[in-house]
Amino acid sequence: MAWDEWEQLKAQAAAGGSTHMRLNHVPDGGGTYGPYVVPGKTGDLKVGHDDLVKIGAAAHHLYDQLWDKARVAVPGSDSAAGDLSTQGFSVGAGLQHVSNRWEEQLKSLMDACAQISNHMQTTKTVHANDENYIRRQMSSIDALDAGFDERVGAPGKHNSIYGEPKSKKEKE
Repeated sequence: MAWDEWEQLKAQAAAGGSTHMRLNHVPDGGGTYGPYVVPGKTGDLKVGHDDLVKIGAAAHHLYDQLWDKARVAVPGSDSAAGDLSTQGFSVGAGLQHVSNRWEEQLKSLMDACAQISNHMQTTKTVHANDENYIRRQMSSIDALDAGFDERVGAPGKHNSIYGEPKSKKEKE
């Protein structure tokens, strides 16, 4: 929340005669930043293992296909480039350059596919650890909140720990 927004909210609360400020609530229907959905109504953050497996499998399949099919042209191109160069054709050097560039780009693409595949295998574990961390943090907040709910006196009555209330005459 920006400082200007905070000051505006304080001024609105004071103008409305409200003596209470609620920092843990935004009116239904949104606020400054548009509509929102309360997390309790939508559920927790979930990462579907099946989705991650599909993405990882597709990346692995693409890697295999690139290995099997895209590399087929390299040995033939290198051989043709060598033959053309030995026969005195300058196009041989050009073909060799194209073949080398193809192999560099292919290796780069295959590395990216391998990275995606490996990443998808570890993402589920990482998100599970994050979820456990968040759950532990939230449970400690719940324990702290429970401590504030413990009352010495009955709700609505003066708490005797703070002494007896002054009479109206003593206040004046």
